[in-house]
Amino acid sequence: MRSSCVVLAALLALLAYYVYIPLPRSISDPWKLMLLDAVFRSAQQVSNTIHYLGLTHHLIALNFLIVSFGKKNAYSTAKVKVADTNFDGVEVRVFEGSPKPDEQLRRAVVYIHGGGWALASARISHYDDLCTAVAEELNAVIVSIEYRLVPRAYFPEQVYDVIRATKYFLQPEVLQKYKVDPDRVAISGDSAGGNLAAVLGQQFTYDDSLRNKLKVQALIYPVLQALDFNTPSYQQNKNSPILPRHVMVKYWVDYFKGNYDFVEALIVNNHTSLDVERATELRALLNWTSLLPESITKNYKPVVQTKGDTRIVQEIPQLLDAASSPLIADEEVLQRLPKTYILTCEHDVLRDEGIMYAKRLESAGVEVTLDHFADGFHGCMIFTSWPTNFSVGIRTRDSYIKWLNQNL
Repeated sequence: MRSSCVVLAALLALLAYYVYIPLPRSISDPWKLMLLDAVFRSAQQVSNTIHYLGLTHHLIALNFLIVSFGKKNAYSTAKVKVADTNFDGVEVRVFEGSPKPDEQLRRAVVYIHGGGWALASARISHYDDLCTAVAEELNAVIVSIEYRLVPRAYFPEQVYDVIRATKYFLQPEVLQKYKVDPDRVAISGDSAGGNLAAVLGQQFTYDDSLRNKLKVQALIYPVLQALDFNTPSYQQNKNSPILPRHVMVKYWVDYFKGNYDFVEALIVNNHTSLDVERATELRALLNWTSLLPESITKNYKPVVQTKGDTRIVQEIPQLLDAASSPLIADEEVLQRLPKTYILTCEHDVLRDEGIMYAKRLESAGVEVTLDHFADGFHGCMIFTSWPTNFSVGIRTRDSYIKWLNQNL
């Protein structure tokens, strides 16, 4: 009996050691976040083991685990009709909120889920619940795009998928079918989905027939650049749960079908060193010492290498492409964008690029709402239901829906 108690105590101690990570007091529900992060890390380790054994790609294995435990069938309620279909060959899940008695046409949101361009789905409960809530609260039509994921598709295929599905939806006959007001359509997404939403918005500015088709864009802790992995938020939150810096860098490498040997060099900005001429030109567009307030920059210093690894940009030129990093788009492109909402979280490596994008858009004359959550962490907005319900998740979701309701 005594030996059993000792073994149990040892196992509990090991579990506590694995789960516990030091977190700032200001972060929402820290112990619950530690448990969530531990589950995600465990899933990553299982998928890496499967990859090592040669059974399948680690991202396919990880996504299988995520989708298997969270998949939700298209289930309609009295207030929201839900159906799976496809738009021009791209799978989508459509949520139709009940129209208001005094409105013949409804608002619409094209939503793009996050997951590092490699994980998650429009069909998992977290995104199904979010889109259902938005459709119900706004009496709107939500089109959640099921774009192809890495490693079955790489950049720019994901961009092509969201553009193709959105163009299809914006056809007059399709909008009429869903009883949508063509002047009240939004594009939105979170994390990597926020990246795709921002890219889509910029791509539409090049097409005169599409330029004014989107009334607003709403970007939730979006991924916006791959030039600098040492912004203050990357330095401050490099080991934060859910999305530590090395994981985000690997997502970028995977997105471009790059070489993992470059990961450590990317982390120290060797790909944008002073001897990489093109990178030097682009760096001025995201000079965070001027784009971020002193309350953010604090005592952090820019990391600019004199000599780096020019092979990285030669082999992965997509790193310097505005079609992947919309923060480095030219100002004339930004000037044409619609009213914008950007949600950022304090405990997130991506915080600063959202703030910088807001600043660049404002300088270009775009009306911007920057909604910052001091206790937020990356991904929090989709965590609103038990057992992964966070107070900041509910508050971010409600704030997002409120903005859409007032501006769409």
